[in-house]
Amino acid sequence: MAAKNSLTYADAGVSFEEEAKAIARLKKLVQTTYRPEVLSDIGSFGGLFALGSYQEPVLVSSTDSVGTKLKIAFQAERHDTVGFDIVAHCGNDIVVQGAEPLFFLDYIGINKVSPDVIEQIISGLAAGCREIGCALIGGEIAELSELYASGEYDLVGTIVGVVERTDVITGDAIEPGDILIGLGSAGLHTNGFTLARRIVFERSNYSLDTYLPELSATLGEELLKPHKSYVTSILELCKVCDVKGLAHITGGGLPGNVQRILPEGCTAQIRKGTWDIPPVFPFLQQKGNVAEEEMARVFNMGIGMVIALAPDAVDAAVASLNGSGESVYRIGEVLAGEKGVRLV
Repeated sequence: MAAKNSLTYADAGVSFEEEAKAIARLKKLVQTTYRPEVLSDIGSFGGLFALGSYQEPVLVSSTDSVGTKLKIAFQAERHDTVGFDIVAHCGNDIVVQGAEPLFFLDYIGINKVSPDVIEQIISGLAAGCREIGCALIGGEIAELSELYASGEYDLVGTIVGVVERTDVITGDAIEPGDILIGLGSAGLHTNGFTLARRIVFERSNYSLDTYLPELSATLGEELLKPHKSYVTSILELCKVCDVKGLAHITGGGLPGNVQRILPEGCTAQIRKGTWDIPPVFPFLQQKGNVAEEEMARVFNMGIGMVIALAPDAVDAAVASLNGSGESVYRIGEVLAGEKGVRLV
């Protein structure tokens, strides 16, 4: 018999029952992502995945979080887009090295487990995984009422992919004369939200329900647009031409991310005005009185992926990318000079 006034884990803020309900509801969603190589199911201590036949396989991994875009999801009480966001972000981060995504694991740290909220998050994760052919093989739901405010959570993801060693894309082959191709973004993706939130809420006093004619959407609809995934388009591109370098444009913008793939002696010259800039960026710049240089290093400014190609590969690349439904722009070239990025 329990002692009088004895405490339980639920009294301390952790409910095994609610977590069990959440897991029962997400099982079928998770199973929609499985590939033949998956050898385990929900409930195992670890996810099992059988690596296929490769000559010299190299595993490529990445971990990231959704960041303060989650604050928008909390306010909107909409949680189905942020799961897609983190899969797309992580998938883009490994495809730039030529990797095919294999499996994904998530971590949800939350104030109080709500089966409805968890199901929405997992539905987004599963949708993102299905789009890129990646199995969601494990994760963690941690109820941490002492760490997270009421109604809030954190969402972190880890992805693992594989590429043959001979096919790894590093950027080392980039040289003066190469052409830079940009792929259009869907908006903010998952970067710059701390500044964006300051502009729209504190500076402009908008609400998420405010309809903004400049954006042809409510503020909430614009800010929760999912991070675009380029994985399938890039994997198809790699089948038809030699890709010298790829940069996923996230925090740091074009200057910070293109520089990461350049060898010494190469300057990336990016020509402003060569691509369509989504209206959310000039809107934020005007409302926040943000300098052009600051905009370029915080936001993607309408380019979510940059591809470095030899001139004779450009036509085939553009045809492939157009066939994948991408918005494709020739945005610059590589020049001889000090390693860096120049916007002109």
